[in-house]
Amino acid sequence: MILLDTNYLIKALVPESNESLKVRKWVEQKSELITTSISWYEFLCGPVDENGKNLMELILLGRIVPFTTDCAREAAHLFNAVNRKRSLRVDAMIAASAIVFNAELATDNMRDFSAFSKYGLTLL
Repeated sequence: MILLDTNYLIKALVPESNESLKVRKWVEQKSELITTSISWYEFLCGPVDENGKNLMELILLGRIVPFTTDCAREAAHLFNAVNRKRSLRVDAMIAASAIVFNAELATDNMRDFSAFSKYGLTLL
């Protein structure tokens, strides 16, 4: 299972971008692509038009996972483990979702998300 971070949701809509090519490959390989409701919120904040939104919904097949109580607990653990760095607050929520749903995280933000790798996050 692959959880798409916000930047993957956005850049997957850019023809021939690295993210678009990777997402296309994963779809062809029948990989299960998901995103978290947090990344979906960020994606919908735009800039994205209705066609982009509809295309991404087709790619995800409705697999937008909720931010659950377990995700909240894990996010708090991650946030505290990285010394409560404010800039990582939302990233901790996305990372926690990937951990809880046992998914690899596809992101272009390796610098920030790598802080969570030693706590169970697998990055693509």
